[in-house]
Amino acid sequence: MTIPINPLLCMVRRFESQAHLSVDDGGALLALPFTKQALGEGSYIVREGQAPTHCCVLLSGFAYRQKTHSNGGRQILSIHIPGDILDLQNLFLDVSDHNVQTMTRSEVAFIPRPYLVDLFHGRSAIGKAILLSLLVEASISREWLLNVGRRDARGRVAHLLCEFASRINVPGEPVGSSCRLPMTQQQIGDAVGLTPVHVNRTLRSLETEGLLHRSNHSIGFPDWSGLLNAAGFSSLYLHADQQA
Repeated sequence: MTIPINPLLCMVRRFESQAHLSVDDGGALLALPFTKQALGEGSYIVREGQAPTHCCVLLSGFAYRQKTHSNGGRQILSIHIPGDILDLQNLFLDVSDHNVQTMTRSEVAFIPRPYLVDLFHGRSAIGKAILLSLLVEASISREWLLNVGRRDARGRVAHLLCEFASRINVPGEPVGSSCRLPMTQQQIGDAVGLTPVHVNRTLRSLETEGLLHRSNHSIGFPDWSGLLNAAGFSSLYLHADQQA
């Protein structure tokens, strides 16, 4: 008989990548009550202005944070991959100040907020892991602000691709080989402050330079070091080696 894997294991692994957790700490996280839900593309997980009641773990698929201007314009603030805990800041804030939406069909585990708050206060290692996760999110936000504010179109798009490929990298495979790119050109534009037409032109230019190639919904990087150079990319801000 096959024993089913606890869906919250991805959350435990994410926390363990940033702070040391004991076996008991991991067990306490895996014992959290949760509701698993399948969501379609574009579904709202968190809505701006609402009082948060749950903390959410992205089990599969991709999601993004966004804010919408009064004129209808949208700014994507971050991209999220499987294993990400989507709204840790809402453990402590009474009203959500932005939206979180699915980018693709996704599965999400909803954990009632009070249970995770109790672990934050009752287990110091888990509290540290949550704090470090929030600090890494803030670090990524600072880099995105620099990307939109100071890089040109070529650098912005290249940097977004480098970050995504670095974060989605499969263990054992070289970073920058290839990956699925779930974003439309409209979504890329909303993330880097460009129109879809400008995004398309920039992607074609990077492809002509031999820095990437596209095929259906995947993207490859035949010259990964060249793309890193075009982006001015350093993975320091991702703090992937925090545990080490």
